[in-house]
Amino acid sequence: MNDALPAVEQRLKDILAAYSPLAIAVSGGVDSITLATVAHRVLPVAPLMVHALSPAVPVAASARVRELSEREGWDLREIGAGEFADPDYRANPYNRCYFCKSNLYRSIRSITDRRIASGANLDDLSDYRPGLQAAAERNVVHPFVDAAIDKVRIRQIARVYALHDYSDLPAQPCLASRVETGLPIRADDLSFIDAFESELKQTLGELSTVRVRIRKPGVYVELGEMPDQETAPILEARARRFCEEAGYPFIALTAYRQGSAFVNDKTT
Repeated sequence: MNDALPAVEQRLKDILAAYSPLAIAVSGGVDSITLATVAHRVLPVAPLMVHALSPAVPVAASARVRELSEREGWDLREIGAGEFADPDYRANPYNRCYFCKSNLYRSIRSITDRRIASGANLDDLSDYRPGLQAAAERNVVHPFVDAAIDKVRIRQIARVYALHDYSDLPAQPCLASRVETGLPIRADDLSFIDAFESELKQTLGELSTVRVRIRKPGVYVELGEMPDQETAPILEARARRFCEEAGYPFIALTAYRQGSAFVNDKTT
């Protein structure tokens, strides 16, 4: 579907109105931020915004949610996601996201009876997303999916709503996605990943794609844009030093590969 943006935006507004009153899970990425902003501005009954705090949520993401909440006047609740109390989540199986989202939606349901909405978009349907199964089991709705809106359209809508600080944010899945499938999820590891990625972005820029992966051999740093021959050794030396000071073996500086820490072995 390739409708003009005003028609897409109107379709989204109609869907939001049909689902209202809403509780929107706001992670701090461009998808959920845009959904929350549109819903807050157009719905007669203000949505409840829910942001989950967890070692898997980047500090910068929580800061974005708080800043925008203050700017827009949201009714924001911060809750514990609860996933670290779940041994199935901490074991980091191939369907870890199912347990993550199950705990998230259970926690949201504990504070509200409103319909829960997520920022999932049309592009998410083409990837393996066990979190969508958890959402379906709990009657969570996905307004962007229902309105046939993909990531490109979300960024366009974000600009229409003057979310210029956020419209170009790179995809930012939870920090647990950086840990290779089968390795346990530990809060200390996620804190290290978050701090390391933040350090790298101070040099490379906030809009850079950066992934610090913990895999069985050690730490891999993946970059969306590889540095030139002069800069690469300097950046690699800094990365090695950061890892060594934190007690992690540094392995390599490589090009970004989506989902490279994910091992989809459904037989185990």
